[in-house]
Amino acid sequence: MTPPASTSARRKNHEEPTLNRSLERGVDILRAFRPGADLLGNGELAERTGLSRATVSRLAQTLVQCGLLEHDGARRAYRLAAPVLSFAHAMRSGSPILQIAAPLMRTAAEKLRVNVGLAVADREEMVYLESIRYNRKVSLRSVVAGQRVPIELTSLGRAYLCAISEAQRRELMTKLGQQRLSGWKAIREDILTAVQLFGKNGYCTASWQPEVVAIATPIVTPSGAIYVLNMSVTTQQSALEMEAELSAPLKALAEKITEAVRRLD
Repeated sequence: MTPPASTSARRKNHEEPTLNRSLERGVDILRAFRPGADLLGNGELAERTGLSRATVSRLAQTLVQCGLLEHDGARRAYRLAAPVLSFAHAMRSGSPILQIAAPLMRTAAEKLRVNVGLAVADREEMVYLESIRYNRKVSLRSVVAGQRVPIELTSLGRAYLCAISEAQRRELMTKLGQQRLSGWKAIREDILTAVQLFGKNGYCTASWQPEVVAIATPIVTPSGAIYVLNMSVTTQQSALEMEAELSAPLKALAEKITEAVRRLD
């Protein structure tokens, strides 16, 4: 006998896990630490997280006791502790897609003399999982694993926007627009154009830093996880010229990684 709809709904709600608000806020405090912001006081943490100073103080002390933050008494501030680094190392060493992708990325970077990166989305930013720098010029850009870049400006972010559903893209673009105090209208049009071209080309192009051209394409695993692969180079050539040179190798590399990931299942 099928239970009444109201009973089914109650069971579903009871079985579904609920967010632990304190844990979520503690993670927000850890997220507040970025390169260039290695030492943060209660006021700065409150400003970055939107939490009250009292809440920040309580959670920060808990994180100190857990060994994830260190407290600098002289400066009345906190910094990330060593165990956080061990988490990152465990993630990288235990990631199946990184084990597959990194050797293929390195081979492509050395052959083409370009930079090759792999990233995932985290809220309104992209985070590099791997970054192999093999630029044609002596002065290499220092992009490393763990570095964050904007979704709305980069080839990585725009390729990610092309891989998610229209509803998800609309929601994310609304958040991005709220964060951008100026210039959003032009950026939004660039993103919409990139989405249209992606349907035809299978990749996105961006040149948001001087003389740097990057193209990217998403990799969607059988589980639905979305990774984004990119190739970039410092050059005075136009974006169209670099697309003609790198689009085929980029898509070929993405296909190799995709096929290798599928064979794991």
